[in-house]
This record gives sequence, C-alpha cells and structure tokens, in this order.
Amino acid sequence: MTPLWLAIYSVVLVWSAIGPKDYFTWWLEVMPALLAVVLLLATRKRFQFTPLVYWLILVHCIILMVGGHYTYAEVPLFDWIKALLHSDRNNFDKLGHFAQGFVPALVAREIIIRNGVVNGRHWSNFFVVCFSLAFSAFYELIEWWVAVASGGSAEAFLGTQGYVWDTQSDMGMALLGAIVAVVVMARLQDRQMARM
Repeated sequence: MTPLWLAIYSVVLVWSAIGPKDYFTWWLEVMPALLAVVLLLATRKRFQFTPLVYWLILVHCIILMVGGHYTYAEVPLFDWIKALLHSDRNNFDKLGHFAQGFVPALVAREIIIRNGVVNGRHWSNFFVVCFSLAFSAFYELIEWWVAVASGGSAEAFLGTQGYVWDTQSDMGMALLGAIVAVVVMARLQDRQMARM
C-alpha cells in the first residue's frame, strides 16, 4: 500500500459518505472496504502483497464505495447502460460480484502460492476458484441474515430488483470472476511474486 493508494481510497471513501442514498445501506456496502484496509494495514509488515493485488483491492473497494453511495440498483452510469440496452435492471451489482470473485481469487492465489499451502499449479488454481465461490456464497448468506434481521430496510442492500435468480447469478458472476482472474492474471502475478 502506497501513499497514493491510501489517498485514493480516502478520497473515494469521503465522497461516498457525503449524502449517500441511504446511510444504513452505505454502511452495509462500505463495511467490507473498511475491513479490508484495516486488515491490510494490520498485516503489511508480515505479508506484503504484490502491487497488482493491492491495486485490484483498491478497485474492488471503490466499487463497494460507489455501490454504497448510490445503492447498487441506482448507479447512474449503469442506469444509462440499462436504458441504452433496454434492460430491466441496473447491473452494477453484477460488476460488484464479478469483482468479488476476481479480486479475492488473486489474494487467495498469492497467499496459497507464497506460503506453499498447495502443491502444483492446477491444484492451486482449483482451490483458489473454490475459495472464491465459497467466499461469494458466504457473502450471500450475510445478505440474507441482514435482510432477516433488518426487514424491509435491507432491500437496497440486497439489490435484487425483482430478479428471482439474483443470488444464484451473483454467485455465478463471482465464479466467472475467479476463473477469469486465474486464467488472465496468473502470469503477471507470478512475475510480480518472483520479484519479491
């Protein structure tokens, strides 16, 4: 994490907190980004990630903060895309769930490879994808628990927009994100790990 990383994170977080659509939803959406920065700061001396992973974590945090500010169902750019494509829903949440698979896959991959948790590239990739899908499923359970605990006030947090298969498609997007991360980013990540 560089000073530039922290500055971008802080600016977007402050922007996100100024006049969000709903503060309860903002808090629920931004909480993972707040936890991420605390974990990264707490572990930075024991385990440094590659620059690739740090910057992708920042992108994921920004997605969370934008979703928290507008709610995932009302991000203006994706409303414009929705109108352009004559779609029934704002699909910013699908981008968020793709990132929820993509970024944790590279985080898990780096931890697994650098700590020698699993032998062999194929087994490592398999466990990375499994971890990402499990992480996504656990997040869907958290959304369910929040909805049950808070009743109707969690509707913006869930962002289903009336789509009956929202939970399954969210996990599908995370699975796709994890697979794409492992296939597309592995070589770049390997080069950066070799330089560490």
